[in-house]
Amino acid sequence: MKIESLLEDLDSDDAARVEVAAARLAEQADSVVPTLLQGLADVRRSAELEPVMRVLRRIGPPAFDALLAAWRRKEVADWQVGQFLGVFDERSAGQYAALAADPNYGKSGNGFRGLVRLRTDSEAGLRALVGCFARGGLVPYKASDYARLLHDSFRPRLRSLRRDPAESPRTRRGAMAALVAGGGADALDDRDRAAVERLIRVKILDEIPSLPSSTLSGWWMAVPGASYEGVFEALGLHDRRPVTVAAGIQAAEGREIRVPGPDGGGRTVGRAFVTPELDGWRLVFGPFDLLVVGDPWDGMIETVERVSVHCGQAQLFFLDDAGGSDVWMVAENGRVIRRYAAESDPEWEGDPLPWETLAADDPDFDPEYDEAPSNAGTTGARSACGYLSVDPGEVGPDTEVRGHGWLALTEPGVGHGAFPRDAPHLRRTAGGPGHGPRHQPRRRGRRGSADLSRSCVDATHCVLMQCSRCRAPTEAEAPPAK
Repeated sequence: MKIESLLEDLDSDDAARVEVAAARLAEQADSVVPTLLQGLADVRRSAELEPVMRVLRRIGPPAFDALLAAWRRKEVADWQVGQFLGVFDERSAGQYAALAADPNYGKSGNGFRGLVRLRTDSEAGLRALVGCFARGGLVPYKASDYARLLHDSFRPRLRSLRRDPAESPRTRRGAMAALVAGGGADALDDRDRAAVERLIRVKILDEIPSLPSSTLSGWWMAVPGASYEGVFEALGLHDRRPVTVAAGIQAAEGREIRVPGPDGGGRTVGRAFVTPELDGWRLVFGPFDLLVVGDPWDGMIETVERVSVHCGQAQLFFLDDAGGSDVWMVAENGRVIRRYAAESDPEWEGDPLPWETLAADDPDFDPEYDEAPSNAGTTGARSACGYLSVDPGEVGPDTEVRGHGWLALTEPGVGHGAFPRDAPHLRRTAGGPGHGPRHQPRRRGRRGSADLSRSCVDATHCVLMQCSRCRAPTEAEAPPAK
């Protein structure tokens, strides 16, 4: 029977005819699939692929193999293959696992996408996951999704694999990285956690701190190094752990998660990073909407004043070039003493600080034509931070560093489990005109920043931050405790 007739039978109302047609098409999949794919070169919309997708779905596993063969021959575009590979059902679970094990990033990603969609719990899927992390390099984000999805089931098997002397060191490293991807550092056993903690302590000693610049947007706080301990109580931070600067910045920029609350509802949890002491100051980075609660403008004032009660002084900086916001404020002992806010026209409150240049003293100021309040200055947040405490963009080899950084959670009783690793997104808030941010901040990296899509700082990232570019260490590689 011709292919055209069989394809017509697939649309029949007669279930028996449909089954017969699907079976015969499956027998001829090696010729049917290339025929179906012909003429798709000019297709640009997913909706136009639906007829082919419907046939592939009916044929099942034979069509899966034929599709991959056509892909290897470059007879179909990558984006089209991504669409087609999303149609197969549980019959192709093993094929998805085999595809996930492919060392090619694109093929592996499509394989894990299928495993996630089908929620496949199999030994082949687990082995593909371990192999993916064992290879190092860039790991498809769907591999981490798969590790989290099946973590409860995979955890005992991964721990067993991690300790199996018959397995290669590479496989054992992959099992460790898969554990972390699924459940964070808390998923490790005591032995591996101790190794990670030793690595952190060693890496902290040699690390040259590098912080993201405020290009485009960003927000942070600064408190005196001598009294920084008060920031944990002031901001409600819990379960703090030592961490490198690069890992702390990466975590603080990560996505928030939802967990069950004590009252049966949900609660949102994020991570905040308190830097080591940098030229006498500690900086705080973290999720704006969790650390600055309520209306953005009033929330910033209330937050900086509350932190200043616990730390003696606190500074808050907010920049959003897209929204036009430029804010800095200084509080001492519970009261803001100087504040600058601009979205269009700058607004100043409080007496000028000794280092400030006043608008009236600017060489371009003409008192005959220009007007300016007596306390109006000329310095926005990007310059003020360097005078007040530390400019994040200038932190580097010449910065005097004391102590180490801390990674903490915004809610108690959650633990440092698996926090998905992706870029925070820009979201609207209710800031009014001239009163603080129109957007929540979005951090942007600079050279040497902790952008793990470009570079990686140390092997500890692989364990704590689900870094996909390095391998996780074995216990033999971890430095001995001092």
